[in-house]
Parts: sequence; structure tokens; C-alpha cells
Amino acid sequence: MNWREHLQRRGGFLSAGSGGRMVLLGVPLDQTTSFRPGARFAPERIREVSEALEEYSPALDRGLDEISFEDLGDLILPFGDLEESLRRIEEAAADLAGQGRLPLVLGGEHLISLPILRGMIRFYPDLVFLQFDAHADLRDEYLGQTDSHATVVRQIVDLIGGERVYQFGIRSGTREEFAFGRANTRFFPGGVDGLASVLEELAGRPLYLSIDIDVLDPAFAPGTGTPEAGGIGSRELLQALYGLKGLRLVGMDIVEVCPPADPGDITSLLAAKLVREALLLWG
Repeated sequence: MNWREHLQRRGGFLSAGSGGRMVLLGVPLDQTTSFRPGARFAPERIREVSEALEEYSPALDRGLDEISFEDLGDLILPFGDLEESLRRIEEAAADLAGQGRLPLVLGGEHLISLPILRGMIRFYPDLVFLQFDAHADLRDEYLGQTDSHATVVRQIVDLIGGERVYQFGIRSGTREEFAFGRANTRFFPGGVDGLASVLEELAGRPLYLSIDIDVLDPAFAPGTGTPEAGGIGSRELLQALYGLKGLRLVGMDIVEVCPPADPGDITSLLAAKLVREALLLWG
């Protein structure tokens, strides 16, 4: 069965049309969340609160009315069947990449990055993975499971090689994860200050960007499944995103937003703004 037969249409993000290279896709996977569940509700809520945003970005001096993009809705995933869920996500990513489209995926938990990359590397075998995250996600297994939001980056390392995995903002993990990261990936714990030092080596390479919203301090993004104190602020994250302008982005996700734990929609509103700015940067 074609993955498009498993789409559920949602209200479009701001002025989403029916064409353009960039596409929004909700992937409400929420099956391995380990602390506070609820990431499955994020794609719909991010769209809903986007109504509070202007279509114009003063930082970029550009508006959504100047670009074309499409909101495909949410991928329907069979709750309790992780294998089939991952298969559908991979199929969707491969199909979109094969069409030359740029998916901006609304998670969902962070495990979605793995099947997305599995699909995309069929067409971008030299793909580079850039992660903004509080957690290393470099475990071999978590609670007896190899497929988990806590193991996702370790599996991505196995998939594409650690030299093509760039990790920023990391401030939580086991001693073994930190040792593995320092030895095997481009590991920048703490914040995003080191991003400028790698931009030249990223230039021209197909880039997949994954933003786990918990890279932010919980003061800026309380609505997430596993909050971790000591993170960056929203302005720092936006500036890091702007710093990627001109790079060859081929895919992106925003994950781990948890609306049930989000007072005043603080986190969902920030995620919606990140979506708008990404659309205007690469649309």
C-alpha cells in the first residue's frame, strides 16, 4: 500500500498551497517516549498555533506569500506496531527525496529521524546529519529496545558513519555515550557556539537537520518529553538556524514537542516559528 494512502489531512500551516519544493509532513510517532508522552499531538498543535504568527519574518525580510510550499497532512501510524510505523515513514521519505522535494517533518518523537534518513540516503548517499539536542541519543539500547528515541543517533552513526554526524547542544547522557560521541562523531557538547567552525566543511553537502526542541532550556521550551536544564535560549537557536542559510538542506525535522506538558503553548509557538523561518530560508 502506498504511503499516501495513509495520510490524514490537517489544517494547513499558515498559507500553505499545493505546490513547491518544500513540503510539510506530520509524523506523530509516540511509541518509545520514556518520560512524558504526548509528542503525537505536536504536528496538529503546531499547525493550530501557527495562526498566531505573521507570515512575514522581519529577521529574513521575507514572507510566506513569496514562496510555494505544501502541507501534506499527517502520516497515519498504527499505534503499537513500531515496525510498520517505521516502514511507512521510510517509504514517505524515500518517495519525497526521489521527487527532489524537501521534507520538513513535524514529529513526533526523535526516533522518526532514523527511518527518514534510511529513505533519504537512497538518493543522497553522502548525506550529513546535523543534530541540535540536549541528549546524545547514542545508547546501544534503552529499556531492552534497540529502536528508541534514546538510541536513534547511535543507529544513524551505524547507518552513515560518525564522521557525518554533527551533534550540538548535548548536555545529557551516560558516561559511555559521551565517550562514544567524543571518539566517533563530530561532538560539540554544551551549546551551539561551535557551529560556525563547521559551516565551511558542510558547504555543498546534502544536509539533514534535526532539531529536538529540548536543546532549549526548559524555561523557553517546557513542553517536551524529557526536559533538561542548562540549555540554550530561543534567540540562540534562531540565530543558529539563520547561520545555516546557503547550505544545501535536503530534509529537516522538529521533534519532541509535547503539547500536554506545554503551558500557554509556549513550545508549540516556538516550533511554529522555527517552521516559518525554515520555510523562508530554503523555500
